[in-house]
Amino acid sequence: MKLRRSRVSKRGRIEIIPMIDVMFFLLATFMLTSLAMQRLDAVRIDLPLGQVQQMQADKPLTLSIDRADHIYINQQPVALGEIAGSVKRLLGPDGTLVVAADDAATHGIVVQAMLAARKAGARHFLVAVHRE
Repeated sequence: MKLRRSRVSKRGRIEIIPMIDVMFFLLATFMLTSLAMQRLDAVRIDLPLGQVQQMQADKPLTLSIDRADHIYINQQPVALGEIAGSVKRLLGPDGTLVVAADDAATHGIVVQAMLAARKAGARHFLVAVHRE
């Protein structure tokens, strides 16, 4: 008489479908996080090339000048005569101002804007450039 085994051994299986779902979720999360880190509200300008160190400030006061010589302070358009009032109101205690001028902007407008900001209390100017 033959005796049968009471237990039938089954081989384990690795289900890959839940792992694919988790990987897709992680991919979507990282993509959305990287999009949220982009500064999409910035003024569109072509910066000159240069080698610089990364800035440590969180949200510095920015003076931007585009190729059509329009002047912006923290993405808000201002006229050349209004720069002093806006800079006085928004300038931090350290007196640092970031100048982001388009490569094709008129040199004279950039200098006039920087002089108006200096009269308003800006002590340190940082020039924004595009990293090489």
